[in-house]
Amino acid sequence: QVNSKQGGSACRERHVVLLSPVGRIKISGCETGVHEIKLPRMSLLPSGAESSVACEVCEGGEEMPEPLQQCTAWLRAYFCEPATTGSLPLPAFHHPLLQRDSFTRQVLWTLLKDVKFGEAVSYKQLAGLAGNSRAARAVGGAMRSNPIPIIIPCHRVIRSSGDSGNYGGGQLLKEWLLCHEKLQQEKVAR
Repeated sequence: QVNSKQGGSACRERHVVLLSPVGRIKISGCETGVHEIKLPRMSLLPSGAESSVACEVCEGGEEMPEPLQQCTAWLRAYFCEPATTGSLPLPAFHHPLLQRDSFTRQVLWTLLKDVKFGEAVSYKQLAGLAGNSRAARAVGGAMRSNPIPIIIPCHRVIRSSGDSGNYGGGQLLKEWLLCHEKLQQEKVAR
């Protein structure tokens, strides 16, 4: 038993490691929801934008609470069969940043709902979608504090100049994710 990030209510935190085309993704959560997704730091891109690595749980797969099962299923689909992510349930989130009412929460939920697979949005555009077009810097702060990357797709937020901008998982990972989505969109369009 550990105290949750909610400030005192006890929750049994579980950890799962998903082996993905971009490396080991560490996921933590409890029965209530996903706490956090930690991305690997990439020092080089997997060979080609399409990596042959299958997506599978390599640690912590036993007795996974439902939110972690949903999270790993969603991430597996994202990497291996992206067209199916829309039909999968999103896992519940159990992180204080996503519970309390704030502009950061508003930005993250807006990004999750409104910026679809294969799309990109500028910090300024996302600020406008979230209700304050002058808050592009605050959007940058929200992206830095996103506890659920990839599912809440902060990699899709780019600079107005078209430059990809910064990313918690590093520049290479952001570029790989954007390229992965673009390639998958092209496959569907054929």
